[in-house]
Amino acid sequence: MADKRDYYEVLGVDRSASEADIKRAYRKVAKKYHPDMNPGDKVAEEKFKEASEAYEVLSDPEKRQKYDQFGHAAFEQGGTGGPGGFGGFDFSGDMGDIFGDIFGDIFGGGGRRGGSQRNGPRQGANLRAAVRITFDDAIRGVEKELNIALKETCKKCHGNGAEPGTSPENCPHCNGTGQVVYTQQSMFGTVRNVQTCPDCQGTGQFIRHKCKDCQGTGFVKVRKNIKVSIPPGIDTGQSVRIREKGEPGINGGPRGDLLVNVTVARHPKFQRQEYDIYSTEPITFAQAALGATIKIDTVDGPMDYTIRPGTQTDTKIRLKNKGVPTLRNSNVRGSHYVTLVVQVPERMTEAQKEALRAYQEAMGENSGKKDSDKNNNKGFFKKKK
Repeated sequence: MADKRDYYEVLGVDRSASEADIKRAYRKVAKKYHPDMNPGDKVAEEKFKEASEAYEVLSDPEKRQKYDQFGHAAFEQGGTGGPGGFGGFDFSGDMGDIFGDIFGDIFGGGGRRGGSQRNGPRQGANLRAAVRITFDDAIRGVEKELNIALKETCKKCHGNGAEPGTSPENCPHCNGTGQVVYTQQSMFGTVRNVQTCPDCQGTGQFIRHKCKDCQGTGFVKVRKNIKVSIPPGIDTGQSVRIREKGEPGINGGPRGDLLVNVTVARHPKFQRQEYDIYSTEPITFAQAALGATIKIDTVDGPMDYTIRPGTQTDTKIRLKNKGVPTLRNSNVRGSHYVTLVVQVPERMTEAQKEALRAYQEAMGENSGKKDSDKNNNKGFFKKKK
């Protein structure tokens, strides 16, 4: 027994671990080293046996108490009794349940608990649709109407899938239970695995004479106009959920939902980052130097804003509560950040040029044109000489 590893160490749990923690840890280790997942790997097989032995002891409160008190010696021959080797494990009860879970994961099925859920009512699958809206629609919210093909109950068979005058029968494969039981031999004996019946998909019914209108499905596709209310503040990539407009449920379950994916078109002037808006606004040199009241475009329309004298180009201003409404509360909005850019005129009249030269002289600057003319003349006479 001296070469045996501590059972808590084998499962990777503390000595204060709860029963749920021990079961969870064992399930993880058992799946990792299970022989069916590691065919021919003797090391993995030994680790699996070691983990199973540790769990068989620590999952039993009485055995765990003895192990905590006496260690491995508690289960040596002549001791207080215990596993007595790997072949002596008891795989009934909780051990049987956990092995059913493990084998269900490995072979694509589920334990007894999962099987019963498959045969019960299940919600239908969700459907997806797409809608494109303008930038302004995303700010204010909008209502759109989509034309979508939805599955509706067949009026001819009233949803049971059988031709009028006939009825669905019990599935011969599962005898109407919706489940089939597979048994598999392993080193632990016979393992029982419950799966959804592949013939009836868990419904437990077999339709011999299928309805000609719905081909036995119980549903027909009908195109319908669905109104979608898109809330203010929505952004590209987000969806609007419309309850119970998706695929029909299974075994009497509710319908799935319709998820409408939204794409917001770009704005020629505004850029959005989360709930804030960014834009640039041109101003003249005179406005920047002298100060002025200018018009700034916002999503709420133009607004007056007074800039101070001496405003420099690339000055950023913040307009509070002029951004995008938040989805949780449309009364709470982000900010609008505006960058003021001083524009240089590309074309000017002679009168405007003279006025600008006068400004230069008043500021103590030399006229670029006169200096340029003098330099050009000097160069011309030098060449003549």
